[in-house]
Amino acid sequence: MEQQDQSMKEGYMQQFYNETYRDRTGEFIEDFPLTLLWSLTVSMFPFGGFIGSLLVGPLVNKFGRKGALLFNNIFSIVPAILMGCSKVAKSFELIIISRLLVGICAGLSSNVVPMYLGELAPKNLRGALGVVPQLFITVGILVAQIFGLRNLLANEDGWPILLGLTGVPAALQLVLLPFFPESPRYLLIQKKDEAAAKQALKTLRGWDSVDAEVAEIRQEDEAEKAAGFISVLKLFRMRSLRWQLISIIILMGGQQLSGVNAIYYYADQIYLSAGVKEEHVQYVTAGTGAVNVVMTFCAVFVVELLGRRLLLLLGFSICLTACCVLTAALALQNTVSWMPYISIVCVISYVVGHAIGPSPIPALLITEIFLQSSRSSAFMVGGSVHWLSNFTVGLIFPFIQEGLGPYSFIVFAVICLLTTIYIFLIVPETKAKTFMEINQIFTKMNKVSEVYPEKEELKELPPVTSEQ
Repeated sequence: MEQQDQSMKEGYMQQFYNETYRDRTGEFIEDFPLTLLWSLTVSMFPFGGFIGSLLVGPLVNKFGRKGALLFNNIFSIVPAILMGCSKVAKSFELIIISRLLVGICAGLSSNVVPMYLGELAPKNLRGALGVVPQLFITVGILVAQIFGLRNLLANEDGWPILLGLTGVPAALQLVLLPFFPESPRYLLIQKKDEAAAKQALKTLRGWDSVDAEVAEIRQEDEAEKAAGFISVLKLFRMRSLRWQLISIIILMGGQQLSGVNAIYYYADQIYLSAGVKEEHVQYVTAGTGAVNVVMTFCAVFVVELLGRRLLLLLGFSICLTACCVLTAALALQNTVSWMPYISIVCVISYVVGHAIGPSPIPALLITEIFLQSSRSSAFMVGGSVHWLSNFTVGLIFPFIQEGLGPYSFIVFAVICLLTTIYIFLIVPETKAKTFMEINQIFTKMNKVSEVYPEKEELKELPPVTSEQ
């Protein structure tokens, strides 16, 4: 099945590439080099995301969680200006470089924001706050879809403005974030500044009685003194973190390799085959984005009620079912008249399933199942898997589609199935538990005698009985 013609915005941008090249050389770019140049432009974003993930550890350890986010705004504001000026400057190279820089920004923020919020939150709200970043990602996608309507900014004059708008949220963060406290765990464990940590907790909680939380953070600090800072290489070598690391790799890989990008790739063609007029497809796509926002919003409220494990199992199971039914519907859509409508139901069902579990929960779990000394390295690994998987799907899915046609989604169904089985057998529930309690669950799974076996005197840590 051929994908429908590229969107209006892409069409105008490729036209800009062609006209810029003609102004320089006197001739148009041939089809293959133009497609290659456009593919390079698209792939720069996930490649930048991968680079951004590799920068997470050094930046959060040097500047802190808040400091890293403030620094990261450079990678959003600068490319926004460059992309906004690209048409006036008659340079498509500015767009390609800017896509790389925006990708770095996304790679950093998609890892640092969940880490920061997870460390700020009390244990009874950690899940809800951990889902909030994904909620705002879906809101951002929906806003982009709305501004990207052809009668708004997805036109010949408006596309540079559309690209330049990416800097607005960064500018807002640059103004507001300095008024927020740094992570108390970073201040106490890594900066050894207990007074600053207490003040940050008082600001966050709104009351002065924070000694119980400080004691829990200090206990984590004591437990980790045996290991010191854990680099990515050390993370892969440590038996006491084996199942945590495997779980994060499988969850972050499953999140991207389960077909979410492929679903969106196919969606427009599915809508067209169901009889939606070409000029109305953009509105249906925006409607799908709205469903994504609503379901992620629901996840914020149910994650502490149902737990992380159940939402992951439910989400991947819905995605598995949607992929299987969609395969049948695509195979039969030319022989059974009502099959295209089943395909639409499958697309919406998949979006619902992914929004309640696979999208928001994996990043939240990285914060929860790793302690302070290994958390930044764990985010580097998880973020790298996320962006490399994203890049891989974008690169190979057109070939899978060409080779398997309507049966392409069987591949994603198998990945959903394997991920679901792994979650059911291995991933524990982390709801309403302290970081130390979660780590003790994995200590038993990893079959080590305590959190870090190098230091025998830490076997008998006092239990944390006070609520955070």
